[in-house]
Amino acid sequence: MAIKLGQMLLKGGAISEEQLEEALKTQKSQGGTLGNNLVKMGILTEDEILNYLGTQLNVPVIQLVPEQLSMEVVSIIPADVAHKFNVIAVERNGNTLTVAAADPTNIFVLDSIKFVTGLNVKPAIASEGQIKEAMDKFYAPADSAAENIEDILRDFGDEELEVLAEEDEIEEDALAAAITDAPLVRLVDSLIIDAIKRGASDIHIEPYERAVRVRYRIDGTLIEMSPIPFRLKAAVISRIKIMSELDISERRIPQDGRIKVKTGGKAVDLRVSILPVIFGEKVVMRILDAGNLSLDLAKLGYTDKALADFMNGIQQPYGMVLVTGPTGSGKSTTLYSAMSLLNEPDTNIMTAEDPVEYNMSGINQVHVRTEIGLTFAAALRSFLRQDPNIIMVGEIRDLETAEIAIKAALTGHLVLSTLHTNDAASTINRMLDMGVAPFLLASSLNVIQAQRLLRRLCGECKEPDVLTKEQAEMLDMPEEAGAEIMKPVGCAVCNRTGYKGRTGAYEVLPMISEIKQMILDSANSMQIKDKAVELGMLSLRGDAVQKMKAGITSFEEVVRETIE
Repeated sequence: MAIKLGQMLLKGGAISEEQLEEALKTQKSQGGTLGNNLVKMGILTEDEILNYLGTQLNVPVIQLVPEQLSMEVVSIIPADVAHKFNVIAVERNGNTLTVAAADPTNIFVLDSIKFVTGLNVKPAIASEGQIKEAMDKFYAPADSAAENIEDILRDFGDEELEVLAEEDEIEEDALAAAITDAPLVRLVDSLIIDAIKRGASDIHIEPYERAVRVRYRIDGTLIEMSPIPFRLKAAVISRIKIMSELDISERRIPQDGRIKVKTGGKAVDLRVSILPVIFGEKVVMRILDAGNLSLDLAKLGYTDKALADFMNGIQQPYGMVLVTGPTGSGKSTTLYSAMSLLNEPDTNIMTAEDPVEYNMSGINQVHVRTEIGLTFAAALRSFLRQDPNIIMVGEIRDLETAEIAIKAALTGHLVLSTLHTNDAASTINRMLDMGVAPFLLASSLNVIQAQRLLRRLCGECKEPDVLTKEQAEMLDMPEEAGAEIMKPVGCAVCNRTGYKGRTGAYEVLPMISEIKQMILDSANSMQIKDKAVELGMLSLRGDAVQKMKAGITSFEEVVRETIE
């Protein structure tokens, strides 16, 4: 901050290089801010520094009068945050909070306040002395901030927030005060930061009769964390609603919102879903961390042949590519990776998604809104008038969407989409059951891929094991009894689960001439699958078993994910 302010004053001719060096030396030996030291040394007056900053940054300079500030506005910024950054809230206008700072050049400070308050921040400049005087009036002396959830919870005394103990006794004034209370704000922030650091994909906050359970979904499995005290239930939910820009007074109907936060130097989106349950409201926050999104197909766990078949399908100039699997099997990641590979300046890519999970530069993404008539089918129709090369439709749910997608695939467009089926061959039957004509399906399809996500064994603690006769028979591979495999153990690195990270298991069915002929001959899914395996396709079970034998995953994971 000091160097940034000093360089600005130096560049504008307000001070000389010698004066800056002298002030920085004084600051190093005596402490204080650079601005204060420039004033003490008589180089500049406080007003000169403030006015210069205001002109250079196009930020208003204000005179803080504590008597003209309101506690309601000031308390939006928790005391520990205000003391840490030497700022104070001056005015709130809708979702915009005007914040007075002695040095508004520090973007980190503004981002942090936006994160803590859930509001857009408009900076203003005021003198350090005036800010300190206002903080002394409205805040208690600064204390050391709690660093973790356990420390934060100790900040709550037995008498605090008792009014929140019963849902039907909540007083709105007390709730409004509680949700801006510094320990409460830090508690919610800590939950989110902790989940992001642990690599969780979802945060579940679940109210029960006398407890509030917190669980993180890590590597596809829910893990229970430290619970939230029951008396804080309504305040925590309301704090999340404020951050998501939802209605805190509405507790009878489901609500959906989004939070954009910045932590550890990276921006993370949270998709928030709030659902009324019998003991309050359950919150699920989906963490959409683009930093965890691997867009390199080669790193997703494909075998060489499967990757070659899939790449061949997506690199055709037109046709349809279908990715299938249950919810949470990584279909979106596969499609985003494919689009990332195909995203070139000379290619027009358009997507219809429900909802848009990750923003991708260079791709035109549409959020489907069924309630206003913007369905997948409606979006697809509009896309065809937008001169697209590649179209991605989030899911084919009905005949109307399927027919438009096939029409697009047959008229020179590459169409990517998903379905919910157990394996690649079953996808053909699902499309036929929807009412798609066999000749259209055979003509339009390039490749079908079924997939699952397998948890990776933790590299720090996995141990050698042997596949028993019973286990080999469960996999229909009695000849593999006695084969060396690896088993999970559990350590601090993997949260005692034995697993760290995930990899994909893939079944890639290319539409070669034999398979197309079987579709035209109305063959069933089992016949198509058997023929595909005969022609070299590796089944989901086969791919998962290969990863088990390579020590990447365990027998339990193979059975759990390929039980069908």
